[in-house]
Amino acid sequence: MNETWLKPLAGIFLLLTACAPSPDPKAEVTQPAESGEQVEGGEPQLSVGETKPSGRHTNQLASETSPYLLMHAHNPVDWRPWSEESLALAQQEDKPIFLSIGYSSCHWCHVMERESFLDEEIAALLNEKFICIKVDREERPDVDVIYMESLQVLNQLMKNGRGGGWPLSMFLTPDAKPFFGGTYFPPRDGDRGAAVGFLTILQKVTEAWGTQRERVLSDSEVIADLTRRSLAGQAPAADAKIQSGWTALAQVGLRERFDLKYGGFRFDETNPQVPKFPEPGNLFFLIDQLQNNPDNLEAKQMLVTTCERMMLGGIYDHLGGGFHRYSVDRYWSIPHFEKMLYDNGQLATVYSEAYALTGRVDFKRVVEGILEYTTREMQDESGGFYSALDADSEGEEGKFYRWSREEIQLALEPGEYALFASVYGIDQEPNFEGEYYAPQLKLSWPETARQWSMTEGELEEKLAPIRKKLFDIRANRQRPLTDDKILASWNGLMIRGYADAGRVLDQPEYLETASQAANFILDKMVDDQGRLIRTVTNGQGKLNAYLEDYACMVDGLLALHRATSEQKWIEAATTIQKKQDELFWDDVQGGYFYTSGDHENLLARTKKQVDGAMPSGNSVSAGNLLYLADQNEEGAYRDRARRCVVAASPLIERAPVAAPRLLITAGQLVDSPEE
Repeated sequence: MNETWLKPLAGIFLLLTACAPSPDPKAEVTQPAESGEQVEGGEPQLSVGETKPSGRHTNQLASETSPYLLMHAHNPVDWRPWSEESLALAQQEDKPIFLSIGYSSCHWCHVMERESFLDEEIAALLNEKFICIKVDREERPDVDVIYMESLQVLNQLMKNGRGGGWPLSMFLTPDAKPFFGGTYFPPRDGDRGAAVGFLTILQKVTEAWGTQRERVLSDSEVIADLTRRSLAGQAPAADAKIQSGWTALAQVGLRERFDLKYGGFRFDETNPQVPKFPEPGNLFFLIDQLQNNPDNLEAKQMLVTTCERMMLGGIYDHLGGGFHRYSVDRYWSIPHFEKMLYDNGQLATVYSEAYALTGRVDFKRVVEGILEYTTREMQDESGGFYSALDADSEGEEGKFYRWSREEIQLALEPGEYALFASVYGIDQEPNFEGEYYAPQLKLSWPETARQWSMTEGELEEKLAPIRKKLFDIRANRQRPLTDDKILASWNGLMIRGYADAGRVLDQPEYLETASQAANFILDKMVDDQGRLIRTVTNGQGKLNAYLEDYACMVDGLLALHRATSEQKWIEAATTIQKKQDELFWDDVQGGYFYTSGDHENLLARTKKQVDGAMPSGNSVSAGNLLYLADQNEEGAYRDRARRCVVAASPLIERAPVAAPRLLITAGQLVDSPEE
């Protein structure tokens, strides 16, 4: 690609390289994808420095409902929400936009707020020279995906090896076209080892806007065009068909990425600090392969090893249940401590099905731990589920979850301590920040039981009250923030998790919890026109739902039908599916757009097909349609499922592991007569 168009801003773009030292950029990393995305390095565990007092300010975010936006409502920065009014103001005042995107449980979002957005000097420059817009990526994933992609485009043009992450910090023209950006920026030159700080970047961008306006606008057009093209994807060939070899190629692709020793996918032998994510889509695919062919030993090895190693590591909360978002190392040892509903919903399904396939009681205990945690800490009294728990408390990441050896010794009797310390690694060197412990199992549960000459049941009987003692002590610490917005899509994933666990483990109470959540969504998050609402916080609903909300809710309702055979769940799922087809279907190429046809006009209308931390709405929808086709004997559903898969065929041909959940449906369709 010819990059001469970037030269007039070369000085500014070089700041992006200088602002954070490689290989340790400061940002919440994005989950690896198969679309050429680069992932930033592991995040260091740093405490936050002192910031200048801000006095008391109030900006337009004070009227928002998002907990993340409300955190910034009293910054000295004159933040505005993403809205037609905010965008119009940028054009009216002829000012560039500073767009900051994050989410409530993002550690480095908090750091950048304390360091920069509470800084009076930085805030004054932002207020004078920019229109400042703050976005909660969980409320507005449509905005986030566009500008995250624009950063990826910029990074690829600059060949700087960086990826995306949060906080996402983008500079836009008044008509919302990106021309420069990055993730976390330290406040001033030299801070956190960076050559260039945020204040200097603001000054340089201001200077470029004033003296090189035409080149900035020209550059923004190029970046915007490349972003649109990247998000649009490649159209399927006119004669494209589902190929029988796709699933085999996907398994080969997973094998090539598989960490044989520690489980999981994508790792670096030479750099064990590369983050590792659970990637439940891959595990769904392996489960399907095993269900279809129990003799698929390779799929079984990848599934079981990954489930076991995640369960042993610190990424699993051994005291309170549930999984943290990702591990900052290859070993699943030290987590990034926030807990996300979407991970735990999917992993409840994964471990339930893994238990069904293997009979391993320790996998069953993980399911019980996940659901005990979500019922206890994440369920609203209305039945819906909250979005996330923060990583930080008292201004430090992981403080709620970490332990010193002395704290544990004081809490337990000598015999209890000896057992707990041996099982959970407290008799080893500290594994977190040089002086603390994130408890984790040293050996598998069967191996640990043999080491102590007990059965697994006897070992659990002894450890359960010890863990309860420590859990009760931890519960009295200052808790991390709970992001209490209720998102339709994430609730759909959690509904399926409870429904699948109730079916596999034969636990009616799990099915009842799933039913309560489903009824809440159907009663409170569907408007008079039958459209889903994206989010409810404190009883206040807002925003039209996206494709993932419809797809994941239908998936949850269908999981309830599989578990209970109650016709009402099929009827509810069919109603939502019809509305989804009306609002999102692409009549030309097949598949679904991410936003509805009457959505606000953004830089691009995307069609997400890659399964990331969240499964693609197209992947989930294809499976939903096939299930509905079987239940309703409706051929149109089967045809639409096929067109969903075929629409993604260019992606699958290029990178079979990019959409593992879509390949589950592809495998079910490949032998049908129509193909």
